Amino acid sequence: MVEEFAPETVRERIENDEEFDLIDIRDDEDYAEGHLPEAEHLTIDELEDTVVDRDWADDVVVYCYIGQTSVQAARLIEEYGDAERVASMAGGYDAWEPLDPSAAD
Repeated sequence: MVEEFAPETVRERIENDEEFDLIDIRDDEDYAEGHLPEAEHLTIDELEDTVVDRDWADDVVVYCYIGQTSVQAARLIEEYGDAERVASMAGGYDAWEPLDPSAAD
């Protein structure tokens, strides 16, 4: 069973500079229009082609549009990659709340 992280958990990990691979598996155009900070873009096809050969971080978080395809991608990384812990971001990019620059002190 693939673990799911709430978007808030992923945000905390980013803000705390934790070391993990953050993978966006959405289409090229959507990634170009916006993505999570530090996210690397890999389509599902690219992931399938590289999952075995890639040197994954110990922790990997994958996200898609609404959090369904990313579960499948996380299973693929769990099965064939060398990461110790793989999770999907619940709700996907649609659940991500952009940082409000006016709220910063």
